[in-house]
Amino acid sequence: MRIPQMVPLRGRVRSINVPRVGYRWSGAVEVSVERTEVVLLMAGTVAQWLRPGEEVVLKVLSDPKPIDGRLVLERTDYVLWRVWGGEEVLVWPPWSREFRLQRRDPLGRGVVYEYRVLAREAVTERDYLDIVQLEQYHYASKEEVVAVWRCPVCGRFAEGNVPPKCPEHGVPMKLHEIRASLPSSRFLILELVSRKEYEPRVVGYVRMDTPIPLMSRRLPDGKVERLVRERFFPKSWFHPTFWPEALAKRSELLRRYRELYSIYGSRKIARTALGEEIWEEALKWANTAAARVARVVIHPDYRGDGLGVLAVEAAVQWVAERRIPEMKKRKHIIEVIAQMARYNPFFEKAGFKYMWDTASGRPVLMYPLSEEARERIENYLKTDPLGRAHGGRLYRPRFGKVEPLATPIILEGISKEYSSELDISGMPPDLQEVLRAFGVEKRRVERFVLRDVNITIEPGDVVAVVGASGAGKTTLLRIIYGAVAGTDDPAYKPSEGVVRAPTNARASALLPGELEPVFGEETLLEHVARKVGDPATAVEILSYVGLSDAVFFRARFRELSTGQKERAKLASLLAERPNLLIIDEFTAHLDTLTATRVARKMGKILRESRITGVIATNRPEVLEALSPTKTLLVGYGTVIELRA
Repeated sequence: MRIPQMVPLRGRVRSINVPRVGYRWSGAVEVSVERTEVVLLMAGTVAQWLRPGEEVVLKVLSDPKPIDGRLVLERTDYVLWRVWGGEEVLVWPPWSREFRLQRRDPLGRGVVYEYRVLAREAVTERDYLDIVQLEQYHYASKEEVVAVWRCPVCGRFAEGNVPPKCPEHGVPMKLHEIRASLPSSRFLILELVSRKEYEPRVVGYVRMDTPIPLMSRRLPDGKVERLVRERFFPKSWFHPTFWPEALAKRSELLRRYRELYSIYGSRKIARTALGEEIWEEALKWANTAAARVARVVIHPDYRGDGLGVLAVEAAVQWVAERRIPEMKKRKHIIEVIAQMARYNPFFEKAGFKYMWDTASGRPVLMYPLSEEARERIENYLKTDPLGRAHGGRLYRPRFGKVEPLATPIILEGISKEYSSELDISGMPPDLQEVLRAFGVEKRRVERFVLRDVNITIEPGDVVAVVGASGAGKTTLLRIIYGAVAGTDDPAYKPSEGVVRAPTNARASALLPGELEPVFGEETLLEHVARKVGDPATAVEILSYVGLSDAVFFRARFRELSTGQKERAKLASLLAERPNLLIIDEFTAHLDTLTATRVARKMGKILRESRITGVIATNRPEVLEALSPTKTLLVGYGTVIELRA
């Protein structure tokens, strides 16, 4: 029988088929419409929420294909709504939306670069394998495994960060579960639409779950107030949630857990196997008007550039439009419980409000999806003593502003002469013969690298120094640093002229091979915290330079890549809280995209913190992203200020 196309048809779910292996991306739902049974292929994470007997609305886009005596609609052949509470809730095709994230220069004059990102629900095996790779960036220990795998032949479990082979059948095991996620979890990935060949396909993800079953808050006197959400919001918003642990308390399940533990010798695998046996029943119960952001992970190379905020904002739209994760009740609120929200404000930038700390001391933030939720949050922040005290704000910037230079840095009549003697008498005879052929035997070379330079650097200036290699850029930087630091090293003093430096100047400098931060065996967090005197501020500084990951916090300098080392050096300099920052060959070892991102961020940091910057570079993309207030061209002994 032919099913009418493009006409919404009401029907019923007959059966659900979600395989044990690969259940997140493989699933099928059989529905009955127009007295015809048709199988709809879809992701298992969507199919598992549907139930036999419930009403659905199906729109057929292409004729079903007869396969093994059954009519089958492929993933792109139909649109499906479930009918819940008299409303039609769109459940397929999966949600997706393209976003453009423009990154403007520090002065806001133009777009330096742009991200085109497709935010969409993970629905393929490749999507979840990409998530596994990103998940490893979330964990801070090399020993921590992030995935559970299962043999497609015998069903045996194993743990690992890459697909292992079944010890019994020798076949590659299939991804079964991402550690710490729940069967109820839904994943939204950020896929780069326009990217270079070497860039990753997926640069981030958000995991959405149902609300946690119970929540308490810790009061200032140390007491714990239980069931705190129910004081300020309707109980039905958070219950019944996905809570397999409630079932796991039954004696027969405890016995089964012990049996599985004896088989596998691993509590993690035993819990995974047991969870599989009870999650179906728990999924039937879950039906809340709230959702929970369980995890946000952005690729380390793309952090600190607004993609975390974009990921959360996309997830908010996804939840509101599709009622994620259950696709049942209309959602009123989204909650997140995240200790890192104390150190990074991207949830607050996305519109979340800080509410309270849990009994274990982790902050809870909420986002209203309805007017009623907004009013209830505002009422809490106005009437509750704790809410009134913080006003919904958790993150407080710690680095802040430095004391700016009190006066300009003035270079008056600066000249720097270098002289050297060429003498070949100490060289081997055969090499002397070669040099004599070129007329080289003994010679004194004297030249001006800088001659009669007069420039003024105002407090708060961001000065770019450009010029050919050997033109004198580094010499100019040395003289400025030498005047501020008061060094007696002749290399840092002019041959003639005077540098008038502010009396309150505190300079930090990066001149490769001469002045560089010294990193020992301490971790990056230890290094920066020791300098700045506060661990929270150290986290903020590391985030400034794009090292906002616990893996990097724990890493030692020698363990970093070349590009990461460059950013670690910048963090070390900022930790000294200078009001004058001098950097030679800025971003020299970074690729074009990373250099542009770091330069733009540095330009913002300098201006927001009132740090005067003098930075040498010849890279046009860095100059554009840095947006200098002055550009000095150095060459043939002269220093000329280029006009925009």
